[in-house]
Amino acid sequence: MSDQHAAAERTARRVGDFLESRREQIAQRWADATLFRTVFTVSRDEAVEAGKTVVDALSEVARSGRLEDIAAPGFDTVRDQLGRMAASLSRTGFSPAQIAGEVAGLRPPTVELLRGEFADPPGPESTESLLALTVLMDTLRLVVMETARSEGEQLISRQRQQLLEVATPVIKLWEGTVAVPLIGTLDSARSQVVMESLLEAIVDQRARYAILDITGVPTVDSLVAQHLMKTVAAARLMGAECIVSGIRPAIAQTIVHLGIDLGSVLTRASLADALAYALSQQGIQVSPRAEAGAVPR
Repeated sequence: MSDQHAAAERTARRVGDFLESRREQIAQRWADATLFRTVFTVSRDEAVEAGKTVVDALSEVARSGRLEDIAAPGFDTVRDQLGRMAASLSRTGFSPAQIAGEVAGLRPPTVELLRGEFADPPGPESTESLLALTVLMDTLRLVVMETARSEGEQLISRQRQQLLEVATPVIKLWEGTVAVPLIGTLDSARSQVVMESLLEAIVDQRARYAILDITGVPTVDSLVAQHLMKTVAAARLMGAECIVSGIRPAIAQTIVHLGIDLGSVLTRASLADALAYALSQQGIQVSPRAEAGAVPR
């Protein structure tokens, strides 16, 4: 091991020892920082305890000598603690740049405490320790930003899934009959949600008939038709007859021009026609209500 490398390890351990011995003071100062005050609004003691957890993690990283390694095991705790805090700030409207600035704001009070550990004027040992601490705090910021980005992507993914589910409701029209009114573009992701929601409804409602109404679908291409065929086939495997309704003249012409074969799919012009068919197959006849005052013949 070179003398330079050995000196760097001694400096890193010195920083780790400093963080351990001053964890209470550091956590107290961090508790007043915006990053902690914005998240822990009920109890300052809770913010202090969260700060101690992060200081302990940084001390572990420093002692390992991996000051610039965001994959250092000690940062796992930081990802859990500060990552959740950064995600909370994101949900309240903080931008990534603002979160990075708040994390950077944790460095000055820590550096000030470290300076107090050395005599004035500072010597080489003080300078090296301050530099090591600065590197560690910069790595901390990278870890938090990486975690916040990952949390943000997961949040967006969950919201997208929730929007897909909201945009594809399954409606019980009658005993044994359910329908999915589709509105908007039908892509692969949404088609999967449609299929899953419909199959779950068939099981839950013990439905014998399932209606896919595409009145609100603007265009039908070969991909959309393929998705419809798969959904119809899956419904049949679950024991339900699937009816596609709402095929407008323009869509019918498109299907013909594309050479798409929907011969095995039962279709009806409107949702009302599809429901009337499903009811008739169950022996239920729907008759117009007589007008008030009319005399039956």
